[in-house]
Amino acid sequence: MTIDAGFLDRLIAAPRLLFPTVSPDGRWVAWVWNGKAEGNGPWIAPTAGDAPLRLMAEPFSGWDCESFSWAPDSQSLIVARRRDGEEQVGLQRAWLDGAAETLLPDRIGYYIYNAQAHPDGRRLVYAASRDQATGMGGDILHLYEHDLASGAQRVLASPRRSCKITPKLDPTGRRILYLRNDHDPSGRALWVYDLETGEDREIHNPGGPAKAEGVWSPDGSRIAFVAETPTHKRLGLIDPAAGGLRWLVDDPEIPVEHLRWPRQPDGGQDLLVVIEASAARDEAAFLTVSTGAYVPVFRGGDILRPVAPLADGRWVVERGRATAPTGIVTLSADAPDLQAVQELAPLPEGSVPDPAELSPAEPFWWHSVDGLRIQGWLYRARGDSRGTVIHVHGGPTMHYDGRFDPVPQVLARAGFHVLQPNYRGSTGLGAVYQEAIKADGWGGREQEDIRTGILALMNAGLAVPGKVGITGLSYGGYASWWAITHFPREVIAAAAPICGMTDLVTDYWTTRPDLRSYSEAMMGGTPDQLPEKYRERSPIHFVDRIEGRLMIVQGLTDPNVTPEQVEIVRAVLDARGVPYETLLFPDEGHGIVKPENCRLLYERLIAFFDEAFEPTQAT
Repeated sequence: MTIDAGFLDRLIAAPRLLFPTVSPDGRWVAWVWNGKAEGNGPWIAPTAGDAPLRLMAEPFSGWDCESFSWAPDSQSLIVARRRDGEEQVGLQRAWLDGAAETLLPDRIGYYIYNAQAHPDGRRLVYAASRDQATGMGGDILHLYEHDLASGAQRVLASPRRSCKITPKLDPTGRRILYLRNDHDPSGRALWVYDLETGEDREIHNPGGPAKAEGVWSPDGSRIAFVAETPTHKRLGLIDPAAGGLRWLVDDPEIPVEHLRWPRQPDGGQDLLVVIEASAARDEAAFLTVSTGAYVPVFRGGDILRPVAPLADGRWVVERGRATAPTGIVTLSADAPDLQAVQELAPLPEGSVPDPAELSPAEPFWWHSVDGLRIQGWLYRARGDSRGTVIHVHGGPTMHYDGRFDPVPQVLARAGFHVLQPNYRGSTGLGAVYQEAIKADGWGGREQEDIRTGILALMNAGLAVPGKVGITGLSYGGYASWWAITHFPREVIAAAAPICGMTDLVTDYWTTRPDLRSYSEAMMGGTPDQLPEKYRERSPIHFVDRIEGRLMIVQGLTDPNVTPEQVEIVRAVLDARGVPYETLLFPDEGHGIVKPENCRLLYERLIAFFDEAFEPTQAT
């Protein structure tokens, strides 16, 4: 089957918007457009909406912007860039006038995260896996200070275990908030390093495998944070100088997920933005720190995430929905009129699909084998159904929220029903639901959540035995491998895993070192400690059970789920005489993002599932 070329052109031209951030002076908003052919950013636009948006610097054309942060003076961005899916980044400073300068060269040999400019303009702060003794990549992420004049890099602090420590410099430039998992590979405790005194101390440990994540107040005097408990997430406040802890929200009925503490135009310090995750959709609330007043805001049909307030009373808001690319708008919190919003990041008219061409995301619920209620998003086929595809998210600590996603849209347009399951372990459905995956570890009941979702679709008349396929990226790729090696053909007739793990032992030892603690947390230990569990949860040992069609999709520069996963499973498949197809991308990493590669991927997925579901193939 073929798909309308014009629709595919428009779908591929619709970039995915990431990291919308307002400058400290409130005059600019910056973001990344992932998949935009002219360059992946950062892009900027004035918050007043009175000038065209633009790519900040020509050197970013052809590069991927991994992340960025505003310089304190709002005149430049510190940009981490990479190419062809590599995850080792170089650092650039991009000025508002379009100029750029190199701060750290590309492909430097180690991983860097959360680079920020100090207010004095003379240094950077970031996390790096650089071994100070050798200057090469190591297993531990350290907290670094980087002198811009000399290029000298100085280790400030070193956690005992490897994890993403995500440093955050306070607005005054004196202290750094960061995370450590010294107590438990799954846990995250809050630490503060003082650049003036050298003091490094833990300020809050939520205990055991629980995690905390915090932000500085706009004046750098306090830290607001979200901390996990066995039943929910709560929101606390700490003054790192005076000490003391105050819980602002500690209620299982309020599904706190993330928070922001934006700078107020009048200099106020009293308003927190709380992002809740309810039924796998983000919702926002304002929390007044001094009084504890909690007010839901921006709730309605679209997903509206407040970014920062403006001097005229409007807010810069990230707006998401299934039938249009995610955008940035301004609107009033008191009386949000969604008909009169101002688009700050408009895409050219006619360059992206019309909402009428796209399928809405419908909530779909079912019960798993143990009675747990599972949620997902259903995209109905346009016209007569040719089959059903399960599109599984990665992580697994993330979730589908019903926002614009080109994969279900292209499949629905081609005539497939699509289900995006938020299996146990997903965020967006509460702390207990998120942690439930750890009871079994990977390859446990979360895979049964997917299987029972397929059966629920069949009971609803939305799937037919022998005409169901599965695909997904990363952990979604692992779930695709699991399904094709463990479910009968009547349940899964075809699988197209994308950068998915096949051997969890190989994955543990070949992935980036800072990701290993995540595997330990999910599996309950290392491969050396739990060899049988790692083996029985690795699909590579069950490929002789494959009854359906298989297409392996992989980015060959992937440092996360490395190409070695493909090499070892292909050897086993060949030895067992199991047929398969491959779709390999030499210039992609952990995910397929380049527009020309997305086109090839979408066309191959449609053809692959269409052929697998032919009547002569079905049982």
